Amino acid sequence: MAKVFISGIAGFLGSHLADRLLASGHEVFGCDNMLGGYSDNVPNGAQFHNVDTQNFEAMKELLRGMEVVYHCAAAPHEGLSVFSPKLINDHTYNSTVAILTAAIVDNVKRFVFTSSMARYGTQKTMPFTEEQIPCPQDPYGIAKYASELQIKTLCNAHGVEYAIAIPHNIIGTRQKYDDPFRNVVAIMINMMLQGRQPIIYGDGEQQRCFSFVEDVVHPMEKLGFQDNVAGHLFNVGPDEETITINELARRIAKQLNFHLNPVYLPDRPLEVRIATCSADKARNMLGYKTTRSLNEGIADMIAWIEKRGVKKFEYHLPLEIISEKTPKSWKEKMF
Repeated sequence: MAKVFISGIAGFLGSHLADRLLASGHEVFGCDNMLGGYSDNVPNGAQFHNVDTQNFEAMKELLRGMEVVYHCAAAPHEGLSVFSPKLINDHTYNSTVAILTAAIVDNVKRFVFTSSMARYGTQKTMPFTEEQIPCPQDPYGIAKYASELQIKTLCNAHGVEYAIAIPHNIIGTRQKYDDPFRNVVAIMINMMLQGRQPIIYGDGEQQRCFSFVEDVVHPMEKLGFQDNVAGHLFNVGPDEETITINELARRIAKQLNFHLNPVYLPDRPLEVRIATCSADKARNMLGYKTTRSLNEGIADMIAWIEKRGVKKFEYHLPLEIISEKTPKSWKEKMF
């Protein structure tokens, strides 16, 4: 069994990954700056540090003796990145360079990075495949792809193994649902449970696939330990249930018996219209499979949020650029 470190361990994906690794018998350590997590997400048995991954000196101390590092921490606010690019870059690209450098200094065996479907941007063919040349079209996607390039360069230069996961639109319990800037499913559930209509940007016909978190952590565990995955990147998530944002709202409303009449606002700048990923490589090399449908994932989230209690939305991140292009929903705090 290995000593494993997870950045973003109080977050949605990081906490579920910690559960998986603890169940497999590993020693699990982690950090989080609590930008996007909840303290009660951290599982019992994991050693937690309230530290930002940008803190290079702290990272050197915390990673000493670790064999595998999973870097899940980021500011995964794709839409917000157009209006708060410095904030998103600091917590996505700069944080990656800091923890990666510390991992190299501390002779970590393998570095597993959680990238984003935002790396692809708009492509000529769908679904997205790992062989396509990334063309990110917003600051968050650029920061993720730039992080990938640094990881490949520095790990190859210093003899550290790496693997890159590309999850997309993960849903499930523990997801932050009082953040007005991200997590569309969680936002819609929280609003409808409050008796409020969801907000949809554009015409709502944007197409996405949503990944159930338990299905994502299984292949991600393998990225830390499986021999034949070093140097590879993998789309991790389903490609069977492509859905529009309008249909997503209808499915949530149906489960909640909610009379749906969404509030439509103008398109967000630089939003990708159609974004789905092929999971073939993950199926072939990691044994990835979908075990939960979108409707089942929505039901799990509803039950969890109802039990935890609805929350007012917390405008905890600053808007760095405020102009006529900044979404009204954020400027006027409509959530």
